[in-house]
Formats: sequence, structure tokens, C-alpha cells
Amino acid sequence: MPGVYDSVMRRSRCVAPLFALAVGMTALLAREPDVLTSVRGIPAHIAGQFEEPIGFQQDESGDYFVFDRRAHAVYRIDAARTAATRVIDIGPEPGHVLGPTAFDVASNGIIAVADAPQQGERIQFFNTKGERIGGFSLPGRAAPRVVIGTLVLSGVGSLQFTGRSVLMNQPEAGGLITEYGLAGTALRTIGALRPTGHEDDRDVHLALNVGLPVVNPAGGFYFVFQTGEPRFRKYSRDGRLLFERTLQGKEIDGLMQAMPTTWPRRDVGGRQLPVVPPVVRAAAADPEGRLWISLVTPVTYVFDADGDLVRRVQFKAAGIVSPASLFFASRSRLLISPGLYEFQVD
Repeated sequence: MPGVYDSVMRRSRCVAPLFALAVGMTALLAREPDVLTSVRGIPAHIAGQFEEPIGFQQDESGDYFVFDRRAHAVYRIDAARTAATRVIDIGPEPGHVLGPTAFDVASNGIIAVADAPQQGERIQFFNTKGERIGGFSLPGRAAPRVVIGTLVLSGVGSLQFTGRSVLMNQPEAGGLITEYGLAGTALRTIGALRPTGHEDDRDVHLALNVGLPVVNPAGGFYFVFQTGEPRFRKYSRDGRLLFERTLQGKEIDGLMQAMPTTWPRRDVGGRQLPVVPPVVRAAAADPEGRLWISLVTPVTYVFDADGDLVRRVQFKAAGIVSPASLFFASRSRLLISPGLYEFQVD
């Protein structure tokens, strides 16, 4: 029966690559992560000045920028790594920051900082000297969504600044990514909220849709869910969903087993709001479009442009480092905080 034979052979040719992929994935997850050792970092006498450096980036001039959340400040370190200068200082007035939650540096050196003085969210733009060159306020009041240890994060927890627009996660706006123009006009919303099983509790539902928007240098965007079941989505430039993937691995198994099904509520401005611990701490895309996702445990998963897991890594400096931020200064140079270390990733 040649028809049946041909059909079986066609199916076997389709199944074989999938089977090989599954075997390869199982082998990758079974072995220990690759350990990358820091090639250099900011000298200790400079790095020791910072209280909570959770952002570490570099502009095209070679200068480094450090976002110190606890000090409510941004610092510039010269390319030779000889000194740190505070360029953005604490304060509620425009041109300063208070209760900062996120920052990003565009390739042209313009710095974007999100903060929430008196729980009113705003985005400000600064040049490399720390001079305010623009900004806007967001409607509403910052509500806490995520807790890391004893730290409760309110407002915009992550932003991506392209130099022309700002991408941030505001699930209360009805989507995963909201893109704003430089004057504060909402340009579009990308991605529908995921089902959580808690749609009847709006606050929990929104907390489980908190995540990290990531600009893909190869085109389009990623969105990494930071709470709940660890997943990520890939979107095209025009905002179409291309695919969604679930993170799997022994590190994920432990996190999922420890994940609560109910969350304590805290009084915030007279409201009782749930505060949810994250599963993911940081994410970034490298220049080739691979997505790097760092968990709250010190392991980072790397996915290729098709969403397949290709690598698991750990970062080693004085010890194993759990990244709070990831930034690709070039195709092979990765900067991470805390610690302010640089890694060769090829």
C-alpha cells in the first residue's frame, strides 16, 4: 500500500526532528549550567560607594552608568573606570528622582528614569551630565505589585528606552506592554494579558501579569512574565504575537513547588493589595536576538530566536552572582549588576 507507506514516512520525517530536539533539550537540562567567569569589573574602591546598584549600562562613548535605587541616584563612571560622578540626585522636584524604580540608557546617551514621588509615577529624561531634558507624568498612583525579599516595588518596575519611545509594563492599562512617546502620549498597547485563574480578583490577576518588556535588536519585542508560571512571548515590530514559550528546568521545578497559591495583602494608601514574589529578576536580548532570562535563583536561561533553550549559565565573580540587571554592551560583552561585572559571553 504505497499511499499508506508514503504517509507513514512523511510523518516519521516530521517526528524525527522533534524527537531529536526533545532529546537534546533533555540533555541540556540534565547537565550543570555553564559557568562564566568575570573578565573585569568596576574597581572595588568605586563599586563600594554604591548602596544598591541594580542597573549597570554603557553608552557609545564608553562611559558607564550605575542606577543606585537605594541612594535615589544615577552615577556616571568614565570609560577608564577611574572615578564615579553622581549625575542625577535625590529629590521630588523635576530634575531629581525619588523612589526610582527603573532606568535605561539609549545608545545616544539619553537616560530615562522612572520614579514615584508621593506615589505619583513619572518618567524623566536626562543627558549624560544629568541635566533634565524632558519627561512626563503617568496617570493614577503607583501600586505595589512585586516584592523581592523585604523590598516592595511600586510603579513601573522595568522600562526600555529606544531613544524615540518608552516601553513599560502597565497591566492595569489592559495590555502587557504600553509604548509612550517622549511627550507622554500612549502610542499603542502590545500583547493581551494572560489567563491566570484569578480573573475574579483583579489585583492578583494584574500582579500575575507583571513582567519585563525587552526590545529585540533583531526586530520586534519580547515580554518576560516576572511572576507566576515563568513564560515569555515574542512579538513582531507591529505588535503581532509570534509565539509563547514556558520555561522548564530543574531550577524552575523548585521555584514552582515553592510558589504560593494565595498572597498576603498589605495596606497601601487605605487599600489592601497583594504583593507577589517574582520568579524572574532580569532579562535582556543580545544583538543577535537571543533572549537571556535570569531567575531569582542564580541561573540564567538563554533562548534562540525561535524560542528554543540553547544554554543555561551562571555568572561567577567573587562568587556566583544572581543578576539584578543584564546589559549587552556589544555582541560578546555583557554587563551585570550587582557587583558591576563584565563577562565575555561567546
